[in-house]
Amino acid sequence: MKQLIQNLKTGAVQLEEIPTPQVSRGQVLIQTRRSLVSLGTERMLVEFGRASLINKARQQPDRVKQVIEKIQSDGLLPTLEAVCRKLNEPLPLGYCNVGTVLAVGDGVTDLKIGDRVVSNGHHAEVVCVPRNLVALIPAEVSDDEAAFTVVGAIGLQSIRLLAPTLGETVVVVGLGLLGQLTAELLRINGCRVIGVDINETKCRLAARSCVAVINPAHGTDPVSAVLALTNGAGADGVIIAASAPADQLLSQAARMSRKRGKIILSGVVDLAIKRADFYEKELSFQVSCAYGPGRYEADYEQRGQDYPLAHVRWTANRNFQAILQVLVTGQLQVKPYITQTVPLIEYDKIYGCLDSSEQIAALLTYPDQLALPSVRILRPYLHEPGRATVGIIGAGNFTGAVLLPVLKAAGADLRVIASAGGLRSTLLARKFNIPLSTTDCRQVLNDPAIDLCIITTRHDSHAQLALEALQAGKHVFVEKPLAIYADELTRLIEQQQASGRILMVGFNRRFSPFVQRMKALLGGERAGTIPMNIVVTVNAGAVPATSWLHDRNSGGGRILSEACHFVDLISFLAGSSINSVCLNAMGSQPSETSDSASMLLRLSNGSTGVVNYFSNGSKAYSKERVEVYAQGQTLVLDNFRSLTGYGVKGFRRLVGRQNKGHTELIKHLIGALRSGQSGDAAPESAGVSLIPFAEIINTTQTMLAALESLHENRFVDVVGMGVSRPTPLSTH
Repeated sequence: MKQLIQNLKTGAVQLEEIPTPQVSRGQVLIQTRRSLVSLGTERMLVEFGRASLINKARQQPDRVKQVIEKIQSDGLLPTLEAVCRKLNEPLPLGYCNVGTVLAVGDGVTDLKIGDRVVSNGHHAEVVCVPRNLVALIPAEVSDDEAAFTVVGAIGLQSIRLLAPTLGETVVVVGLGLLGQLTAELLRINGCRVIGVDINETKCRLAARSCVAVINPAHGTDPVSAVLALTNGAGADGVIIAASAPADQLLSQAARMSRKRGKIILSGVVDLAIKRADFYEKELSFQVSCAYGPGRYEADYEQRGQDYPLAHVRWTANRNFQAILQVLVTGQLQVKPYITQTVPLIEYDKIYGCLDSSEQIAALLTYPDQLALPSVRILRPYLHEPGRATVGIIGAGNFTGAVLLPVLKAAGADLRVIASAGGLRSTLLARKFNIPLSTTDCRQVLNDPAIDLCIITTRHDSHAQLALEALQAGKHVFVEKPLAIYADELTRLIEQQQASGRILMVGFNRRFSPFVQRMKALLGGERAGTIPMNIVVTVNAGAVPATSWLHDRNSGGGRILSEACHFVDLISFLAGSSINSVCLNAMGSQPSETSDSASMLLRLSNGSTGVVNYFSNGSKAYSKERVEVYAQGQTLVLDNFRSLTGYGVKGFRRLVGRQNKGHTELIKHLIGALRSGQSGDAAPESAGVSLIPFAEIINTTQTMLAALESLHENRFVDVVGMGVSRPTPLSTH
């Protein structure tokens, strides 16, 4: 299937061939019939992409600040690499989609195959959309008309926030498609509408909805004109539906408003509010968020939890339905806004002339018959036995930025990569010369040529996918955490021991050359006999409260899913397993997903460890710091860039480029596969060092015990769960 994307680095728009997405629980798979190009919005995106790096920075000063902070903490080269990767990520275009239901996921009971629906899906031949962002199209509404539903809902939400009453005067600033629909809906609502735009074509089109249209390009001052039209009182409300880099529009909106008037922003303008403009009139200002309540909320979109109608009358989906109803009655006429209709394959007829002032909205049409392959073949593949053939499930940022480069460097034979939507996996497959891209993880699990299955999906799927891969006879690498619940871990232990396959977790810190040097300075193989104190401080930084990482059922919480790195590191440096743990989190009523906490570890050889994992620190400070105190010596590792010794004979300082051990871990893993090492082999087998399975289990059990200790407010023993754990642990 085909999907339209934009390269953020160059601004180029292209049609990409990708595998068809698979429908998931709570989602709807839709074959597209029409999609709407909102020319103003997409022009802004394309212009941003075409801008130079300096102009991109000028448009996003907050991002520049983040880059500077990252340079201070991580260094210049890693930061530049991260910025370039971000700019190379494609942007799927489009958010106004009309089509026919191909399939529904578990939990969707009110839609069926063949239903005609509207959604916020992209410009793609097939889209997969959460149920709450899909609405059934009435028979009286054509595909062309229904394509305006989503943009109409954006305008409708801004009106709901303004809450105008019959007869009030409302100014709409910006008469692109969003402004046109907003003005028309205000008219339907019984308002007196004044439109403002510098484009004469848009002004003429808006004249059917507005009692007056003001074009500042003709020399008319919009503030004076609005005051004149309202007998000096000013407008009851102003909706800014324009996109402009300056704060002039916001200032004008304030000056044309009546005392205690309201200003709503549904477009994109600079929010440098001048106090004097708002103070004397006691004006209200609010930014409208897309289609309405529920948008960007994981519970509403991803988990399908709707707001009760009695408490939230107008959600995003109900706003979709409201627009469809005014289309049914004929009160909202949208066909005059269509300036062009072209097949998807001829998209450049639209995107090649976005700068045209005559264009308001365009429609893309799609073929009726489609081939729906779940696999995209990018190149022929010839299997070479003994090369450690790899299949990857998950195509997120970590996969593209870290894993794939080091897998290529290690000489792995990359055969297939899977992602839910198909776009990311296809682009990564092309970049790293991987033959197959797929949206069906079974293509990885069931392929007899694959030796190693790498899993980098969301945390709640790690354990189940790893279990199925082991059952299929694959070796497995799971990006941490291994499991987020104890019953998952139990099943994995049983399956690994039954299969004898390697089950590796991405605890890469122990493989860093800096850590390896620390280990050697601490006595190497003798380290397990020397009690020591180890303190790890992680300045993790804040993650938005809405992130899936904070959800216990999907992300596990940041302590469980990220602090495990440092528990493994402490166990490795001390050369001993962990016996008990106590977790204390910040706040009067901390939860399992708190992300500012301290963890105290007791190790079998008498060592102690502390992991301070904080989200409330400065980004300018080092992200990770490791301190080891033993036998009159102190070693300090700062952000995996410098190691300093105090009282260490023959050693003072080691400095280099930041290295957290990802490359070394993958090289050891690929080497183990080539040497035929099994999951039960000694860690030094064939000269290859891997993390013993018992140590992986000990770390995972420690994290689960830590969450239990948070509830019980005491030390909790790390239960063995039937797995023998050597004490001290094997050293490498």
